[in-house]
Amino acid sequence: MSKSTSVVKASDAVVSPVDTNQITKASKALLAHIKKATAASTAVSKNLLADEESTVAETPIWLTLTTKKHIADTNRLQPSKIVLPNPLNADNESTICIIVADPQRHYKNVVASEEFPEDLRNRITRVIDVSHLKAKFKTYEAQRQLFNDHDIFLADDRIVNRLPKHLGKTFFKSTAKRPVPVVFMKQREKVDGKRVAKPKGPKPKRDAVENVNARPTPEIVAEIRKAIGSALVSLSPSTNTAIKVGYASWDAEKLVANVEKVVNELVERFVPHKWSNVRSFYLKGPETAALPLYQTDELWLDDSKVIADGAEPEKANIGKKRKAADDETEAKAEEGAKDESRPKKKAKKAAAAAALPESNDDKLDKEIATRKATLRKQKAAAKKAVEV
Repeated sequence: MSKSTSVVKASDAVVSPVDTNQITKASKALLAHIKKATAASTAVSKNLLADEESTVAETPIWLTLTTKKHIADTNRLQPSKIVLPNPLNADNESTICIIVADPQRHYKNVVASEEFPEDLRNRITRVIDVSHLKAKFKTYEAQRQLFNDHDIFLADDRIVNRLPKHLGKTFFKSTAKRPVPVVFMKQREKVDGKRVAKPKGPKPKRDAVENVNARPTPEIVAEIRKAIGSALVSLSPSTNTAIKVGYASWDAEKLVANVEKVVNELVERFVPHKWSNVRSFYLKGPETAALPLYQTDELWLDDSKVIADGAEPEKANIGKKRKAADDETEAKAEEGAKDESRPKKKAKKAAAAAALPESNDDKLDKEIATRKATLRKQKAAAKKAVEV
């Protein structure tokens, strides 16, 4: 039998949102610690090419959420997005690969058009559709090369569910470069807040490149900027969720703004039962201790599964020696019961033997002696007959 999982219920407390002052204190302390640790490791390191500024700039800051119950029932391969006041990928050095629905030529033309911003165009190093992706990147080595050639991967939400089959564990074993879904399909017009129904009848023929069901160029640009600047939320059947909210090279004010936005939107959009299901928020670096931002006093969500203090009867504290003595007493009692049942069995056997007819041993001995004497006489007579 498994041990009892009953837990003493904590006193009722009002759950409050995360305090901005606490976020500011934790952010300043964490950034100062990372910069100090990086400077110390760079001074001791024998690598002459080590750059302290670049190391700090690449060090991510994570916001970790702990809930009382699981947020999701299954792993979700499509990360959700939270738009940040300070984008995570605002530099012009990170490269972007866009995976689109067929045909890829239309989207390549969009990127090369004059309407497309030049700064964003220079960062997009590859535009590929599913057909070409399947043909060119079948092998594990090719998928690894694609993974290493680009920093950010975006994927049309119409085909993003097909990518695990074509990209494999190279991309989906971690969340580092998992393709971020973007909406490139043209949205239907709305009247009074409702979508206009599609016209009935045969569909008109479309040119493979010119008449693609895609959004206008300005909307595609806005969708790309939104995706690369957002915080990504990858949900799994767990009580722990980590979200990247900034870098160690940022100012504390920028980090605080992002943390506040992610905390509020994360709880409102993704956490069942909202703040009642939140246990704690922490801020940490890759190799640092987690600094607390918020911790609740109530550790359990469902009151029916916990008991109040003193409601459960105390169990007797029985040591090993006493338990062994009790076991020995029970064993002796069982043996005594067996001994009491044995005389009854012997009495039954005696009664059965008495019911049988008594044997006459003297008469039987006489018969045996008579037979032996007769056999001796017969042997003697046979011997005399042979001698004659």
